[in-house]
Amino acid sequence: MSVVRQVVVEADGGSRGNPGPAGYGAVVIDPATGEPLAEAAEYIGVATNNVAEYRGLIAGLTAAKALFPDAGDALRVHVRMDSKLVVEQMSGRWKIKHPDMKPLAARAAAILPPSSVTYEWIPRAQNKHADRLANEAMDAGRDGRQWEASASTAALDAPSARTPSALPPVQGPPGDQAAGAARARAALAAARGAAAPAPDALFSLPGETADPGGEPTDAHPAPRQSAGTPQTGWGSAPDLGAPATLVLLRHGETALTPEKRFSGSGGTDPELSAVGRGQAERAAGHFAALGTVQEIVSSPLRRCRETAAAVAARLGLDVRIDEGLRETDFGAWEGLTFGEVRERYGDDLTAWLASPDTAPTGGGESFAEVAERVAAARDRLVARYAGRTVLLVTHVTPIKTLVRLALGAPPEALFRMELSAASVSTVAYYADGNASVRLLNDTSHLR
Repeated sequence: MSVVRQVVVEADGGSRGNPGPAGYGAVVIDPATGEPLAEAAEYIGVATNNVAEYRGLIAGLTAAKALFPDAGDALRVHVRMDSKLVVEQMSGRWKIKHPDMKPLAARAAAILPPSSVTYEWIPRAQNKHADRLANEAMDAGRDGRQWEASASTAALDAPSARTPSALPPVQGPPGDQAAGAARARAALAAARGAAAPAPDALFSLPGETADPGGEPTDAHPAPRQSAGTPQTGWGSAPDLGAPATLVLLRHGETALTPEKRFSGSGGTDPELSAVGRGQAERAAGHFAALGTVQEIVSSPLRRCRETAAAVAARLGLDVRIDEGLRETDFGAWEGLTFGEVRERYGDDLTAWLASPDTAPTGGGESFAEVAERVAAARDRLVARYAGRTVLLVTHVTPIKTLVRLALGAPPEALFRMELSAASVSTVAYYADGNASVRLLNDTSHLR
């Protein structure tokens, strides 16, 4: 009987430009001691982030197989990567549509028997060794040479006594590998009077999934008796599947943003300022690093289209335009500050603040009208992108409205949310009609 060999592969890839000068890195780790057994890195010329990440995976799997050439089916490899795209595609949960990815995924899948390889998403901070190798390879390419193992200092990014990386006994979606998740499931099963599930049955609670950043999230309430009515509370409904996840990116700054002037869909349609273009680029880098966005949809207004274009260029995606995502028409208030509106149209402003049915002076849109428009856009997008992660590049009012509707909050909640330029918020929508707000006004990528 063959002795089962277990190793962990951590892999990464990067591109300085996407596409741009690219390289990958991979390390094979002993799961019992946490010690690196082999390293691989290479500068691959001009390529995209995703191509480089797949090349890193291929190199890591190849290195693991080379360490135990006679192990055959007895070799078990657990791959850990911070690219959710690669993890989800190689796990079979996401389809591979891009023509550049298909041959690379097939090549990776052919190195070892599929039953011998498992995949786990990890945060970038936990993938420092492979990330350092990839950057060393790109640095070498910049200098006109190839990476050399003898000159590598990537292992210095790991603690001298590395934490053992034992293969996880629980399999599930990325970010759902912790033993704590298994204990939570067992406790819930026991509370329902059922026997705790066997380890290979510990997948996810009804509706539980990973958020766009890959972190574990609260399990989504399962529906009760009525399949057509959203319910709350725990139940024994079938798995609702992956939600449609709308990642809401507010556009970058324009010249009007720092002056806090009303800037809707009835004004001058300003372009991004220099600051706004920088914010768009940082947002693009953020989403490229996460590797979670599969589609991009934008408001038709220029500031959103420019922000969306920056992200699309990094991700290699097209941008769809949805009229429902445009900002409120603020009528005669367009271009004015709040103080200027109060001076000129004080009574109208007071009425507008008091009722969602009141429109701005001069025939603008009321918040009630905007909510109806945004809800219709939401329904179209959720139906179109069921089970997918979609970046919506839009404005303050549509984002706040989506969050408000997801929470079931009253219209006045719009005035109680802060939403910075180029901030990120996230709402997930499940098949039973329920919604889960995952994130609000995150600006960490801008710092």
